[in-house]
Amino acid sequence: MQDKDTLFQQDGPVADFVFDEKVAAVFTDMINRSVPGYASIITQIGTLAERYAQTDSLCYDLGCSLGAATLALRHNIRAQGCSIIAIDNSPAMIARCQALIDSDDSTVPVELHCADILDVAINNASLVVLNFTLQFVTLAERDVLIRKIHAGLRPGGMLILSEKIHFEDESLNTLFIDLHHRFKQQNGYSATEISRKRAAIENVLVPETLRTHEQRIKAAGFSSFAVWFQCFNFASMVAVK
Repeated sequence: MQDKDTLFQQDGPVADFVFDEKVAAVFTDMINRSVPGYASIITQIGTLAERYAQTDSLCYDLGCSLGAATLALRHNIRAQGCSIIAIDNSPAMIARCQALIDSDDSTVPVELHCADILDVAINNASLVVLNFTLQFVTLAERDVLIRKIHAGLRPGGMLILSEKIHFEDESLNTLFIDLHHRFKQQNGYSATEISRKRAAIENVLVPETLRTHEQRIKAAGFSSFAVWFQCFNFASMVAVK
């Protein structure tokens, strides 16, 4: 059973957000209470895997955290000879993810690696998932990563990209931030917790506009792009090579 997220109830200075053991212990509760539509996104990642995973190919979950997307892939892949590579740079996340994979009864092979996704080669891929991961990559390295993913995908392969987004219209940006904060309050977070979490993450998570994501993806060579899910300032996109 996952612990409840109370990490930002404490007083004192607010340090930058890191994916350490404390966060790993409460991550499932944290993300479900913080990201509107998260469960639906995970479910539909599985649906897309059923459609796009190709025979004798690899599916990548980059920034896998506790493996929610990895398990959605695993439970829905029907293509023969397809396996999953899941990567995260947090040892605490990988350790907990491995325990969940070990207790899962699916037979689709999964390899877990504790590594920086920028250092990992993408090869023979039919599906690549970046589920709320790119937003933690430095701006200077995002183009390189998306180009690497495109190069490693088979023709017809898909990238699934979920991100917190920024709006070009500042009045809308303010509105959706306020609605997101209201969502968190409805899920039991106090105003103090919301404020302290925002302070911890503002220098770590850097959101971009949907236009920026589309331009980057098309510049990398993808033939199509669409937003398939959005709630407030959270969106999930697909791109096909």
